[in-house]
Amino acid sequence: MIEILQWSTLTVCGLVAIARVPSAVRGKNRTLFYIFALMTLATLLSIRAPYLAIDQALGGVNLANLLLRFVIFAAIFFVGIRVTRGFGADDAHQLLTGRIGMAVMGLTSLTVLVVFLMMDTGGSSVGLVAVAGQDDKDRDLVQYYGAAGRAYPAYVSLVLLPAMVRAVHSTLPTLVRIAAFLLGTGSVAITLSLLFPFYPPNWGAATFLINYTAILCFVVGLALIWVAKLRSGQNEPRQKTSTAK
Repeated sequence: MIEILQWSTLTVCGLVAIARVPSAVRGKNRTLFYIFALMTLATLLSIRAPYLAIDQALGGVNLANLLLRFVIFAAIFFVGIRVTRGFGADDAHQLLTGRIGMAVMGLTSLTVLVVFLMMDTGGSSVGLVAVAGQDDKDRDLVQYYGAAGRAYPAYVSLVLLPAMVRAVHSTLPTLVRIAAFLLGTGSVAITLSLLFPFYPPNWGAATFLINYTAILCFVVGLALIWVAKLRSGQNEPRQKTSTAK
């Protein structure tokens, strides 16, 4: 079941990314292509067989996992930029691109890198399961590494959520409101990932479901906004969601 979900998510992400290639080549809305391409790569790196093959090519020290973390950071950053601009959420856009947003990104990125370097990462292991099983020190470091890796996506998701709630209850076209609902659902799913350390050990399938739900909701939500734009023949919907002063 988990493998079906993984490969299905990869297929959806890949197909949407390919569909955006012609527009990206023409220089139109390249940010969308970057998002879909990064989501595709992130999904690929989360699947066992591709992960092991890529990590072995990188030296077999789980650099693929570090790459995965930074690919996710880049993808969620571009999602945040795209969504806040598209929905006119200037307050949320400032929280992502201003000093606070850049500080959160920089701090979490540095923490992920430092903790990774502190671990004994020899031997390719999906999810660093083998690394965590080596000793108490590495087990704790893997937990810190995972928490740091989830922190920035959760920050972006919490920033986006209020704007998505407002959009769902707005008078925007139905397709756009459905997209906002999916983007909001993806944001909630990513935020729930902060609780992973507190999940019972037998809830492993739930963590996979939450992660892939987030990816699919973001990809399908953005794709629906793209479709809505094509149908209207206008620029993507823009609704002022910040409080005017």
